Amino acid sequence: MNSLSFLRENTPWLAAGFLMTFLSSFGQTFFISLFAGEIREGFGLSHGDWGLIYSLGTATSALAMVWVGGLTDRFRARNLGMIILVLLTFSCLFMALNPVWWLLPLVIFLLRFTGQGMLSHIAVVSMARWFVASRGKALSVATLGFASGEALLPLLFVSLMVFVDWHYLWMVTGLIACLGIPALRLLLRTERTPQSISAQSSSIGMLSRHWTRLNVMKHWLFWLMVPALLGPSAFNTAFFFHQVHFADVKDISHLQLVAYFPFYTGVSIIAMILSGWALDKVGTPRLIPFMQIPMVIAFGIFAYASDGGAMFAGFLFLGLTSGFNTTLPAAFWAEFYGTRFIGSIKAMAAAIMVLGSAIGPGITGYAIDQGVGIETQYLGVAAYFVMTTILMTIGVLRARPMLSTAP
Repeated sequence: MNSLSFLRENTPWLAAGFLMTFLSSFGQTFFISLFAGEIREGFGLSHGDWGLIYSLGTATSALAMVWVGGLTDRFRARNLGMIILVLLTFSCLFMALNPVWWLLPLVIFLLRFTGQGMLSHIAVVSMARWFVASRGKALSVATLGFASGEALLPLLFVSLMVFVDWHYLWMVTGLIACLGIPALRLLLRTERTPQSISAQSSSIGMLSRHWTRLNVMKHWLFWLMVPALLGPSAFNTAFFFHQVHFADVKDISHLQLVAYFPFYTGVSIIAMILSGWALDKVGTPRLIPFMQIPMVIAFGIFAYASDGGAMFAGFLFLGLTSGFNTTLPAAFWAEFYGTRFIGSIKAMAAAIMVLGSAIGPGITGYAIDQGVGIETQYLGVAAYFVMTTILMTIGVLRARPMLSTAP
């Protein structure tokens, strides 16, 4: 099936995936952190205080994901997605109307759980389950919602903040999330793979088995992958979380910094599409060990960048891994562990990534308060991604023969 035929025949399901990933933006760090300066000023918080609050809310959402994420194995994406969108709408309005700092952890928990956590999870799990031979293309198209949100929303909302109070802008996000509810219902009137036959249509993983979440947690490959799961979430999140501070350090305005975001997003879209095409052609095992090498380069550049050209180069390499990271990990779980229990397995992986996004801002915010510069920290981040690349390579090389081995 060529790409145009694939898109035409699967438009409703791909559009539903796109819708959910786009609306997940309201719970993503790149969006919440746009308001970091206003939130810290409004509630009298330091970088460390705000980082701690954000980490607490995010870590709690990671724990919730472990249990709630498994519901994607039991309920249709349409019904579960609509419930989460209702909760996301409430979460956005809660942020707009919250009067006290001590409720911020609850606000962050709800935004992160519904947006970054569940909406992203439902979309990715649905693509991995509904598509097998074209899984890469499906993930690439559906996850364009992430990239579209990153490209459009920062410039739009930072520009609006010049003359619109930030509380009103959060009310607008609640309205947008609310409009997503009937849209999702319309797109998923019929799901591509009904839940009643999902077991029969599932694909197997290593050793020709359907792996359960408990089996996965006992397997050595999972533990070699954990640092790689934590890394992008922790430090990509930290980068965008401290974007206002990073702009100050580099002596540029916040608006100048977010002007790089569309370029970063364009690169991530290209990387996303190419990685989706490549994994359908050559498979995940040959691609995933190289996924985080651009992160090493990106954070090395950000540590020393002093002009526009260097910043462009940093966002180029950051965008490459961001694009790879939207398709390859989801395909990895499906290919190595099968799809019958992909919801609960991916929920565990998502919880680890959400935990990473809790750790990153907290550590870096505390380090800033202790006088460790963000540029110095980014050299350590680059070294971390060297380690994750080595661990992934070892794990995948050892596990790859099991993909064709009978039990």
